[in-house]
Amino acid sequence: MLLRGDDLLITGPPDYPQLPDGDYGFDGGLYLGRWDSRPCRLVPLPGESHVPDGLRVESLAAAEPQLPISLLSLGGIGRMVLHWERQSCFCSACGASLERIDGEWGKSCTSCKDRCFPRVAPCSIVLVRRPGAVLLIRKPEYPPNRYGLVAGFLECGECLEEAAAREVAEETGVQVTNVRYVGSQCWPFPSQLMCGFVADYAGGEVTVDTRELVDARWFPVGALPTLPPRRSIARYILDTELAG
Repeated sequence: MLLRGDDLLITGPPDYPQLPDGDYGFDGGLYLGRWDSRPCRLVPLPGESHVPDGLRVESLAAAEPQLPISLLSLGGIGRMVLHWERQSCFCSACGASLERIDGEWGKSCTSCKDRCFPRVAPCSIVLVRRPGAVLLIRKPEYPPNRYGLVAGFLECGECLEEAAAREVAEETGVQVTNVRYVGSQCWPFPSQLMCGFVADYAGGEVTVDTRELVDARWFPVGALPTLPPRRSIARYILDTELAG
């Protein structure tokens, strides 16, 4: 698996993309396990790396990705592994170097023997509903006309439902009630677990937190803007909740 930032280098026809089989001149890498019954090695590439003949680039972060969910998921695992590798060079307890624990992704300190393991950050993402409308937000980095759902990281002392309600209040000024769980998704940009909820409007006027958003508004369910890509839990929540 050749990863160049958010890009995965693949081979095969467009309707049957595959990981390349062979080293293509790239040395090193990390053994991930077996994929399609064959050993799979993860090789990170610099951003300026040349794409060898016979390979092509597909972005894991594309608005409408062309890869099947299996390769998107595998590429996501690769990104999370590389993020962990970059963040786990030294012990957070004493500052000494870390070494891998045999047979797993965890690492052990060479000095104090403290052990650490890959960290996944829990986040809440929530769709707020009122009769005939949904509350959507827009961040500065979104493509033109795209809107999404309020989301944010869990803070100390919170449960996921509390985090969902707090983020809605902080970003939009709206109060919610009846927060209920929908589903979750691994989000490897760089290493989150998105926990999805839907909530009912309880009060308040929309006030945009301009530190994080460029817009937030109520949209009639029959006149929605461009929505997040179908690979995302945001789109899953919208499609699932609005289908009824």
